[in-house]
Formats: sequence, structure tokens, C-alpha cells
Amino acid sequence: MKIGFVNGCFDVLHVGHISLLEFAKGLCDHLVVGIDSDDRVALAKGPSRPFNNESDRLRMLLALSCVDEVKMFSTDKELTELVKKTEPDVMVVGSDWEGKRVMGAEHAKELKFFRKVNGYSTTRILENSFNRR
Repeated sequence: MKIGFVNGCFDVLHVGHISLLEFAKGLCDHLVVGIDSDDRVALAKGPSRPFNNESDRLRMLLALSCVDEVKMFSTDKELTELVKKTEPDVMVVGSDWEGKRVMGAEHAKELKFFRKVNGYSTTRILENSFNRR
């Protein structure tokens, strides 16, 4: 069985997330998704985030047919250990990570880059939502 791994916040699910997850699932038989804990999202994105809490984000991801397993992490070390424990055949990250250090990639047999879907960003969705008020 070929194992795939993707990680991120997945705070407000949108078409870009679905496209990434479907792309990753197309490369493997079993897709593991790592999600940032609420504390980690708040540190990275600011005190108003995450919009959806970690248990809701986990449940929404598990409801998708392309996702087989979801694991949470709170630190860089936990993310690296999660990838190491998963032993993925393929790890998929956004193309904005090309040329940069990808945490845990050394534990994946292959690293693939996904070209992001233009116009889709959780931050942009939330900003547009608040600006409409």
C-alpha cells in the first residue's frame, strides 16, 4: 500500500484545499493529513485564528472521501516525528515551498509540489467575509 502525507491548518475548507487533497490521494492508496493544533495556528496566523477549532477541522477532513486519516501536531518537532512515523511514500506540499526546507521531507521517499489554485486562500476568504459587513 502506498502512503501519502499532507499537512496544514485547513482552517476554512475551500476548493484549493480539496484540490490539494484530491491530488495527493491520486498519488497514494492511503492519505494521512497532519493538521496544526489550535495553539500553533494562533501563533502562526494571529489571535483571531483558527476560525474553526481543531476538533471541527479534524472531523471535516475525515468526512472527505480522499482523506483516510488525520493526525494533529503542535510543534515543528511533532510534525517531523509524525512524518517519520507515517513513513510516506509521497509527501505533498504547496508549490510555494519549492526551494525551501520542508519539515519532515527527509522521512518521505518522494516530495511532490502542488500548484495552488489561484484565488483561494483562507485568509482572503475571512478578510472578504469581514469586509462585507
